[in-house]
Amino acid sequence: MTDLLWWQYALIGLTFVWSGFVRSGLGFGGAVLALPFMLLIVNEPLVFLPIISIHLLIFSSWITWRSRQRQQAAPQAAPPPGRQPGRQPEPPQGQIDWPYLLHSLKIMIIPKLIGVLGLLTLPATVMSSIIFVIVIVYAIGYVIDRPFRSKSPLVDNLFLVLGGYVSGTSLIGAPLIVAVYANHVDKRQLRDTLFVLWFILVAIKMTSFLIAGIDLQLIHQLWLLPCAWVGHMIGEQFHRYVVAAGNTRFFRVLGSTLILVSVVGIARQWLL
Repeated sequence: MTDLLWWQYALIGLTFVWSGFVRSGLGFGGAVLALPFMLLIVNEPLVFLPIISIHLLIFSSWITWRSRQRQQAAPQAAPPPGRQPGRQPEPPQGQIDWPYLLHSLKIMIIPKLIGVLGLLTLPATVMSSIIFVIVIVYAIGYVIDRPFRSKSPLVDNLFLVLGGYVSGTSLIGAPLIVAVYANHVDKRQLRDTLFVLWFILVAIKMTSFLIAGIDLQLIHQLWLLPCAWVGHMIGEQFHRYVVAAGNTRFFRVLGSTLILVSVVGIARQWLL
């Protein structure tokens, strides 16, 4: 990423602000929604993917640490009057759903490693397009307030397997994984739980970059990390607004974002 004009560097900086905003605001989509714009400036995915991965590792570590601090500092409040005996209180915002995270990792880890190692040679465009179409159908239910609720663990596990595999071959498995997580993780825990998941999955991907000798673009981190941080801070405010707005609006925003992510993903596969 050398010999670029000043306006190209400026546009790259703005796309990383956008990437940080999306990642922090919703907990996913920072790569898929930013990469198409980046590739219009410099059409080399392996230039940007290591930078995005390192950003995700940094910010997911920060989010997880803050979540841990809030959890330790929060007093154990008594249940409010009128709460039914035995009913579990709502989890505080930012707490991580460790049980479901560990459960899903057991399902995704082998497909993830298969994708990273490239043991299966499936057409990337076909696989990605099928997944994006599934996600669009899945997300429409959130937008019209009729979310798909799978009563079959087999269906959820299939989606997690596909999401794990695709996240191993690239970084576009998030929409499918999020669609399943939204059904099983409380909205107040969803973003921070996803950040821990992304840290684990991206750490595996980064290992493959190191083994393959991919340039991690560490010099460009010096100016792109602050750009992503600005977007991250704006996204924090947006996330608090969305969570406070209530379940219906939250899931409509989630569904709309899933559709946007998927449409951009399909366009990137077939048009760019």
